[in-house]
Amino acid sequence: MEDILSLALRVNDFMSGVMFAVGIKLVDFKIEVGRVYDGDFQRLIVADEISPDSCRLWDIETGRKLDKDVFRRDLGSLADAYTEVANRLGVMPKTSTTPTKPTLVN
Repeated sequence: MEDILSLALRVNDFMSGVMFAVGIKLVDFKIEVGRVYDGDFQRLIVADEISPDSCRLWDIETGRKLDKDVFRRDLGSLADAYTEVANRLGVMPKTSTTPTKPTLVN
């Protein structure tokens, strides 16, 4: 448990800093931890994605939600919120546009 706590605190420190640098408050997050074996040596790793689906992210200045709560609370477009996070982090290509809602094709 001490190793899991240490890993979670490292993830928190890193994620808080990254998000703060782009004007986003990391409110909380969940991670899944796994084990990797190298012979007799065991390491703990983050074994899941870290995304707006697994974090609560709020705009620092406005408090606007930029996470899955947008969907849960019907606060607007989830795609817009996730695109905003991706743009601020610089991981969205400049030529990308906000995806449209999927449509059912018969």
